[in-house]
Amino acid sequence: MPLAMPAGVLIALLFGLLVWVLPALKVTAALIGVAAAVTIIRRPLRGLLLFGLLATFLPYATVQIGIRTTVSEALLMLVWASLLAHRMFALYNAPLNLLRTERWLIALMLFSALPFVAGQLTVDAQGNGPINWVRWLFNLSPLFLVPRLLDDVKAREQMIIAMLLGTLLLLLLSIPVYLKNGNSAAIISIIGGLGYSNLDTLNEGLSGFSTRMGSPWTHPNITGGALAMLLPLAFCIGMTRQGAVRLLGLAVALLAAAGLLFSGSRGALVSLLLVMCWMARRRVPYVGRMLMAAGVLGALLLMLYPPLQVRLLGLFSNDDASTAVRFLEYSHFPEAMSMFPLGIGFKVDPPVPGTGLWGISNLWLNYIYKLGVAGMLLFVAVTVSWWKESRLPHDAVTLNRDTALWLGSRGGVMAALLSGIFDHYFSFTMVLIALFWLLLGLNLHEARRLQQLTPGVASESGERP
Repeated sequence: MPLAMPAGVLIALLFGLLVWVLPALKVTAALIGVAAAVTIIRRPLRGLLLFGLLATFLPYATVQIGIRTTVSEALLMLVWASLLAHRMFALYNAPLNLLRTERWLIALMLFSALPFVAGQLTVDAQGNGPINWVRWLFNLSPLFLVPRLLDDVKAREQMIIAMLLGTLLLLLLSIPVYLKNGNSAAIISIIGGLGYSNLDTLNEGLSGFSTRMGSPWTHPNITGGALAMLLPLAFCIGMTRQGAVRLLGLAVALLAAAGLLFSGSRGALVSLLLVMCWMARRRVPYVGRMLMAAGVLGALLLMLYPPLQVRLLGLFSNDDASTAVRFLEYSHFPEAMSMFPLGIGFKVDPPVPGTGLWGISNLWLNYIYKLGVAGMLLFVAVTVSWWKESRLPHDAVTLNRDTALWLGSRGGVMAALLSGIFDHYFSFTMVLIALFWLLLGLNLHEARRLQQLTPGVASESGERP
């Protein structure tokens, strides 16, 4: 590039000056950060792969970039800045043909400007609506990064390995800490040293989940949702790959199943079981045996692990606190709709302080709460379009090396949507929804690749025809 020499000289002079006025440790850290940023700007795929690793391992580690945001979101911003720079210097030409699902998501993003403005004017509460709105838009954007950076089989395989490796690191950190201490708050001091902030607030928030496993996802239900979304993918990759990738997939699938039980997320557990039943009905190999084995292991855990007994039996208890709260949320939800017909926007999360309203633990109703009925309908249009557009000819469901990514990502997106019946975390929870839209994009474009193959012929190598 013509600017490479003057830019290099400028950076060298700048850091030479900083060495004189700042401690060496800070200058070294800044130098490493700048070097990483320059590397990502030169090769944005590396930034997206790093996002896949960190978003599944340390999703809420924070960084100060004028505003405090998560490292994962900062990486997404840097990747988009890199693509913009490449386009300006004619190094990269973005694809212009959008799929129907991608066009629907753009419509949702554009429409969100209306609830954003309405919320800024009608919600009387402290909060940075513009920053929260921009962050949410960036968390939807991984869907559009898939055709730009993950447009070949090799890049998608690298992305899956990065996500599974990050999940493995999260589980290897969370499960031993939980087994040793037996409570969710034990991990706070560890993640505090890994870049997490607001530890006092986090400790207070976890005080009501003392018998459930904590993780870098901070909330046990978010942990359960993330594991339920990634477990089908890990299983399909583990059953169809060889060598280290096979071991990685199987290790993540096994540990994620244990982590899901320890997190005590009933909604995530039920949603994953429903997806497994769908896969078994479609005669996906080994899933029926896994369901039988899960039944036996579940019975043993119910006999030997009292916290799990409490969580599962609570599904059928009349005095379960979380179930009672959910029914109260549903009964008060019409009040929120009448008070904020266009949604509350992005200034705060439900419930709005000082209104006496309740929150809502449902993905689609949370869209109504934040964006109004029209926003929820647009989200439904996106997901319905994805379901139709990512189906294979004759609705074929087979598990081999060529279809593993498609089947695993499809099962993961289904698990996330089904968990939305019980929880709202896949609607506006930062970083988690970025992974959701990334997985949906991977499934969408894998389906497009498979649809272009000769009907009935799927190559074992996964290469384009």
